[in-house]
Amino acid sequence: MAEAYIIDAVRTPIGRKKGTLAELHPADLGAAPIKALVERTGIDAGAVDDVVWGCCDTIGPQAGDIGRTVWLVAGLPQHVPGTTIDRQCGSSQQAVHFAAQGVMSGTQDLVVAGGSQAMNAIPISAAMLAAEPYGFANPFNTSPGWVARYGDGILNQINSAEMIAAKWGISREAMEEFAFASHQRAQAAWDNGWFDAEVSPLAGLDRDETIRPQTTLEGLASLRTVQEGGVITAGVASQNCDGAAALLIASEQAVKEHGLKPRARIHHISVRADDPVWMLTAPIPATQYALKKAGMSVSDIDLFECNEAFASVPMAWMKELGIPHEKVNVQGGAIALGHPLGGTGARLMTTLLGALERTGGRYGLQTMCEGGGQANVTIIERL
Repeated sequence: MAEAYIIDAVRTPIGRKKGTLAELHPADLGAAPIKALVERTGIDAGAVDDVVWGCCDTIGPQAGDIGRTVWLVAGLPQHVPGTTIDRQCGSSQQAVHFAAQGVMSGTQDLVVAGGSQAMNAIPISAAMLAAEPYGFANPFNTSPGWVARYGDGILNQINSAEMIAAKWGISREAMEEFAFASHQRAQAAWDNGWFDAEVSPLAGLDRDETIRPQTTLEGLASLRTVQEGGVITAGVASQNCDGAAALLIASEQAVKEHGLKPRARIHHISVRADDPVWMLTAPIPATQYALKKAGMSVSDIDLFECNEAFASVPMAWMKELGIPHEKVNVQGGAIALGHPLGGTGARLMTTLLGALERTGGRYGLQTMCEGGGQANVTIIERL
């Protein structure tokens, strides 16, 4: 099978809730890393075969195939098409998979893959809320078939995070230590210049504004739980934010024709699913499947990125698979950096690539929980 290479990857800084990027139009947010990617690689933008873009809640200013719009807003050739992918939180990771598959199939040579989410403009689950007057606030429990299989309860991420914490015996205190580490690692990454190469400034913002270096364990312990009697607080959950990231995926032929220098090779791509009511557990079976399919073990992987939707998600995943925290989210995760839904998958991959280069690691594995009980897994090899 033909190879698919990552030529470069770039992201915006992450803007916090009501932060610097809050008033930016979603199309301009998404266009920013694409424009930076074209400039950094020096690629002939007219030679790009497609733009595959991840985004959730595609209503209002995020509607109308934003994968097409962001390319045009970046001022790039209008003959290049674009499409928008919604695999919930894994949308832009899936975008990279589709881009790689296009290249591996031999039908495409250069594809821009990535994603964006303007959560200040379009809050999480806004599409469901917009449908509420029509009786579709919950898109599942109005289906007789769904009810027959899964019941009519409202699916809730908080419930899922609580269930995971209980099943894997993860205490509130342990999650708060994990969250504290996320902020400390992210701050250290900026202090040491580890994010400098992957971030392209936008709207006067040149670094992530979601990190709270002043976070303390005492402060986390003082937060109220979301559910009475529960263990999940805002401090151990990912942050609503604005952000985007883009990668250039190329074939071997494109590498030669355009004089490109690959940074990594796509070693493995797959996606699996688990119980949609539990919702957030799929990274466990998906990672097991991916490692088996790739003929690899946990010890073969130098660095991991597992999205910190809630602390209990990567903690249960690490516990089940025997993955040491020292190899996971080494430059902080979504608890500190934020989780711009449709853009997070591409952000994780951008960070993973830079971290592998910084540490000299060879293989990196990325996974994340996704709505519907799904999870993508990507294994990349640094070149």
